[in-house]
Amino acid sequence: MSDEITLRPVTTDDLDLFEREFSGPQGSGPYQWFGFGSPVALRRQFAETGLLGPDGGMLCVAEAGRTVGRVEWFPGAWGRPATSTCWTLGIGLVPTAHGRGIGTRAQRLLAEYLFDHTRAERLQAWTDCANLAEQRALEKAGFVREGVLRSAQWRSGRWHDQVIFSMLRSERSGAGGEAG
Repeated sequence: MSDEITLRPVTTDDLDLFEREFSGPQGSGPYQWFGFGSPVALRRQFAETGLLGPDGGMLCVAEAGRTVGRVEWFPGAWGRPATSTCWTLGIGLVPTAHGRGIGTRAQRLLAEYLFDHTRAERLQAWTDCANLAEQRALEKAGFVREGVLRSAQWRSGRWHDQVIFSMLRSERSGAGGEAG
């Protein structure tokens, strides 16, 4: 892995890459394939907001300046949204970027970005119980495993258990190394 992992706003070229790489089960992988979808909605949202707004966003993951994936965040709530909202994080990397520590670094960078630029107290992410690589990446990025959400995600014709992780603002310095 290059030490030069960065996050940056999405461009039109990135949308083309996302369509090529993430539109089928081979690129999305076994834990993120939810069926075919239209790219029109993402392009419309990009045209309207650049995929960045007060209700969440998406940034590109770049390795030495070359796009290798995306990170995104959206609101989640554990009670009334006015008082209980946190950011939920997601990541998608092109297959050639898997297994090289890029996801760990990208999720750490996104956590730092959100703590620096939003009032978030809690960040959370979840993954399939069988996705051990992503569980390791989240832990290395400084997230703490909280537990299992039973039958929380419908995918591939059945319900799947998810493991939920979180990071609190006060824990950000414990993210396993440099954060910026």
